[in-house]
Amino acid sequence: MKDIPNPEDLTREDVTALILSARRRSKRSWEGIAEAIGMSPVWTHSCAMGMNAMPLGKAQALVALLDLPEAAVEILTESPTKIWTQAVPTDPCIYRFYEVVGVYGPTLKALIHEKFGDGIMSAIDFDMEVNRIPHPKGDRVEVKMSGKYLSFNAW
Repeated sequence: MKDIPNPEDLTREDVTALILSARRRSKRSWEGIAEAIGMSPVWTHSCAMGMNAMPLGKAQALVALLDLPEAAVEILTESPTKIWTQAVPTDPCIYRFYEVVGVYGPTLKALIHEKFGDGIMSAIDFDMEVNRIPHPKGDRVEVKMSGKYLSFNAW
């Protein structure tokens, strides 16, 4: 990470780098960090990566836990602008999720519309869990997503 002469000049990218570095040094898992601040691992990691904002108390708890500069609190509580810099991800794990949406997206949409009507699943009022499930052919990754249904309203 670049040298930061003044902690008040921290950027979102700086804070993410500081969090990742502090996590490695502390040998804490995302599960452990999330538990320590009272949030889910999915939400905690997403905030740490700059994709969501933390409530003030959670940002303060994370900064204290990882011994980050106090100026990081303000950045962690700011509403981010979510920008993807790559159209098709090249990381194999992330690409598989892209592939799942490409292959099963129309199916998910059809089934949501069939069960709920014309609308979408919220990614704001949203919960997600990642679990390891033992299986005779090799352990399975279970991803559970739950989002509030939002109906499209006619004007």
